[in-house]
Amino acid sequence: MKILIFHGYLLRGTGSNIYNANLAIALAGLGHEVHLLCQDREAESLDWVNAVGTWPDATGPDSIGDLSIEQLRAAREGEGSVTVYRPPIGNLLPVYVEDPYEGFEARAFPRLTDEQIDFYVGTNVAAVQAVDREVGGVEAALANHLIMGPAILARSGIRPYAVKNHGSDLEYTVKPNPRFVPWAAEGVEPAAAILVGSHHTAASMWEALPGLGLEEKTGFGPPGVDTEAFAPLAAGDHAARIASLREEIENEPPSTTFGRDADEAVEALDRFGASEGPRVIFVGKLIVSKGVDLIVAAWPLIHRQNPGATLLLVGFGAYEMGLRALVTAVTDGDLEAAREIAAVGRGLEGGEQEPLAYLGAFFANPPSGYVEAGQAARGSISFAGRLEHEEVARVVPAADSMIVPSTFPEAFGMVAAEAAASGVLPVCAEHSGLAEVTATLAEEVPEVKSMIGLPLGPGAVVELAGKVNRWLALEADDRARIGQNIAESADRNWSWQGVARDVISASAGEVRKVGRD
Repeated sequence: MKILIFHGYLLRGTGSNIYNANLAIALAGLGHEVHLLCQDREAESLDWVNAVGTWPDATGPDSIGDLSIEQLRAAREGEGSVTVYRPPIGNLLPVYVEDPYEGFEARAFPRLTDEQIDFYVGTNVAAVQAVDREVGGVEAALANHLIMGPAILARSGIRPYAVKNHGSDLEYTVKPNPRFVPWAAEGVEPAAAILVGSHHTAASMWEALPGLGLEEKTGFGPPGVDTEAFAPLAAGDHAARIASLREEIENEPPSTTFGRDADEAVEALDRFGASEGPRVIFVGKLIVSKGVDLIVAAWPLIHRQNPGATLLLVGFGAYEMGLRALVTAVTDGDLEAAREIAAVGRGLEGGEQEPLAYLGAFFANPPSGYVEAGQAARGSISFAGRLEHEEVARVVPAADSMIVPSTFPEAFGMVAAEAAASGVLPVCAEHSGLAEVTATLAEEVPEVKSMIGLPLGPGAVVELAGKVNRWLALEADDRARIGQNIAESADRNWSWQGVARDVISASAGEVRKVGRD
C-alpha cells in the first residue's frame, strides 16, 4: 500500500518527531511504501530512509519546480520502503513551542503573519500534490497535528486521510488563539478519522472544535513503544550500558541538527554510571510545563533516604537556565534564592513573570532538615542535554526510576510507557494522557498503584519524594520482579506495529472509538 504521511518537522528529538519516525519504520516493516513529508535536513543519515526528495528549483508555492529524488539505499529484504520529502518552505519554521532548530528560524504560529502562513500552507500543498502525482496516487494518508497538516491535505485533494492530534498543537496554539480554529476545522472536517492518545485529549479537542461531529470519528491512536529497544536489563548490566553510551558520545562528530554539549553529556553519564545509589531519570523538554522544578525541589528528600543516588536530567528547553539556577539554590541550601526563583516562575522561561504555585508552596515551609539535605545532595544532579531517541532507549533501562511530573496536559505518556517497557517505574502526574498510561499499568500490576500516580497540588513536592522513596525502598529483587511485570504490560498495550495498523484503518475511517465518559 502507498501511504503518505505529512509531518512538518524533524524525525528525531521530541515526541511527534519520534512518533513519525517509528511509524514510518513500522509501516515499512509491514511491507508498505511510505512517503513522508517533513523538514529533517539530515534524513539522509537515517539508515531506514531509502530515498530523499527535494525541489531544488522552487521559487514559491506557484513555482515549486520539479521533484528530484535521490536513491540512498535499497529496502531491506521482505520490507517496504521509506522516501522522505523536504518541501521548500525556506528557513522560517512554524512551531507550537519556540525552541532552537539549527538552520531554521523557529517562530510560534501566533507570531506569523497571514502571508507567512499562506506561503507555508501553499508550498506544502504543492509538495503533497507533486508527491501524489509522482507515485501514481496514494492509498492512505495521515496528517499530523491539528494545524497545519490537516488543512494541507484537505487543500491538496488527498483522500482518504486521517489526522493524528498530538496535543501540543491543540493546547499551545489552537485553544489559546481563536485565529487558528478555522484552520483546524478546515482540516479535520473532511478527515476520515482523528486519532488521539487519550480520553483527555479527545474531550479537549471536542470542546475546542464544537459542532463538527468529531465525536463519531475520534479514535484511540496513542504512540507506540519499541519494546526491543526499551527492555529490562539483566542485574549488573546497568553501569556497562551507561559506559557504552558515554564512550560513543565522547567519540561522536558534532551534531548539525540539534547541537549539544558532548562534554557535558559525557560528564553527566559518568556520574550516572558511577552512582553508588539508585539512579533516577527525567526525559523531556526543560520547560516549566513539564514540572522539572518539582523534581529538583524533591531531590534532597529522595537523596536523603537514598545516599549516593543520582538524578539525570535529559532534555533541552527554554527553562534550562532557570532550572540550573534552582539546582544551585537547592544544593547550596539557599532557600531565599529558591523562593525568588519560584516567585519569578515562567519569567525565567522568557515569558511574563508568573509564580510557580506548587514550588512556592513547598519553599514557604520546607520539611525539617531540608537545607542540610540539599547541601548533602550537591553534585548528584546532572544535565545530559539532548539525547537521540536511540540513546534514550539505552540509558532509560539503566535507571531505577523515572519521574514524569508534567503540570500541563499530555496527550499521551510516551516516556512513561517507554520507562515501563524498560522495567523502570514511572512516577507520573495524575492527569490527562499520563493518568491513562499509569491507570493501565496499575490495573495490570496492582503492586505499583500506591507509587505510580502523583496528585498535583501544594503538597506535590513532598508527595513526589514519597512515591519515589517508597519504590526505591523495595528490595532489588522485588523491584526487578515488578519491573518485569510492568514491562510485559507495556508490551501488551503499546507496540509500533499496532500503531501502524491503527493508522491504516483510521485513514479508511475505522477506529476504536473514544466515546464520552
